[in-house]
Amino acid sequence: MTSGEGILRFWLALRSGAAVLIAVIMALSGVVTPSLAAGAFAIGQCGAYGQAYDFPAPKAAIDAARKQCKGDCTLLTMKRSCAAFAVDLKNPCGAHGYAVMPKISSSLNAATKKCYEFGGKECVIRAWACDAKG
Repeated sequence: MTSGEGILRFWLALRSGAAVLIAVIMALSGVVTPSLAAGAFAIGQCGAYGQAYDFPAPKAAIDAARKQCKGDCTLLTMKRSCAAFAVDLKNPCGAHGYAVMPKISSSLNAATKKCYEFGGKECVIRAWACDAKG
């Protein structure tokens, strides 16, 4: 190893050690908050829905989503994922679909596909949400 390589390795080690130290100091000082990763969707009739994301616990997210949804609603939970809800544009009280997947693109596609599978003619996304790292 040349002296230049040794200096580079030393500098890189020092820099990464400093980054770790800064992260620890920020976490201890309260600058960094813990990741919230509980979410819920409530799916109802005629396009009704409620959504809640980045809650500290699933029950809190479910309660918040349920409060927003009118009528008898199906509850979905998500944790570090994405949920999507699709309805038939021509008949919002008819076919609909929903999905919870790790990525937004997957959930949007799956919800739309389900809407068509259940008889929708012009399915569109009504609502979507991603929770924490979804």
